[in-house]
Amino acid sequence: MNWPVRIGLALWRALAALPNRVTVVIAYCMGWLLFPFGGRVTMVNLRLAFPDMSEAERRALGRKHFMRLVRSVLEMGIVWWQPRQRVMDMIKLVGREHLDNLKGQPVIILTPHFVGLNMGGAKFADEWPGSMAFYSKQKNPVMDELLLQGRLRFGSPELFAKQDGLRPVIRKIRDGIPFVFLPDMDFGRTDSVFVPFFGVECATVTTLSRLAQLTKARIIPCITRQLSASEGYEMRLYPPWDNFPCGDPEQDARRMNHFIEERVLEMPDQYFWVHKRYGTRPVGEPNFYK
Repeated sequence: MNWPVRIGLALWRALAALPNRVTVVIAYCMGWLLFPFGGRVTMVNLRLAFPDMSEAERRALGRKHFMRLVRSVLEMGIVWWQPRQRVMDMIKLVGREHLDNLKGQPVIILTPHFVGLNMGGAKFADEWPGSMAFYSKQKNPVMDELLLQGRLRFGSPELFAKQDGLRPVIRKIRDGIPFVFLPDMDFGRTDSVFVPFFGVECATVTTLSRLAQLTKARIIPCITRQLSASEGYEMRLYPPWDNFPCGDPEQDARRMNHFIEERVLEMPDQYFWVHKRYGTRPVGEPNFYK
């Protein structure tokens, strides 16, 4: 490990030891400063999703998103290096009865990309030991090890590489092991349909629908909201969906996107706008990000 990486990790770890309110102030200052240099994709997304906003309103929203995003990154150090009880005390769990009522039954936890995702993941793994999720190997070996150990720290979840495919996951879902699934990103054309996301056609995978059909699993959405420095985070489980899958994967994808839209409108600064969500376009349409 080279010296810049060592110094960066040491600083990250030191910040994690600070009181929550101090870390939040530092994060918000960093996010405010970084937005002009890294906010291009965010602004493209916000123009597409919120065409009725003024450019000044979108810019203010984008800057606030960066402040939230940097806070979530700095607080990952708390998840990795601080005592377990401190981490768990930062996250309030709401709606656990929705999953407990289905104990032993096939369940998929739909977990869209909001900035509180990693905090919610730690809480979920601790509350339901042995749950499972996909894991994407990182190109940087240092970050790959940090992320992997961080995810394995609470509740000993079972992680599957995406390259392994769905077969081992399907078996375990059928056995009643909760599967945390994050399908709301642009994964290309394969297994995707174009359905609206904030009124713009968006490549959306149908994997959630197919998994539910293959395993007879119930879908329980899970959203983690970033609160104030003193309150921390709230991880909320929603009631299981009825009539899903409905027999039409495109309609199922529309339903998923619509649910995410509703949650985004509740906290528009907390969705993962730095991702090129509208990257894959229908044939003949230009790339929004070029």
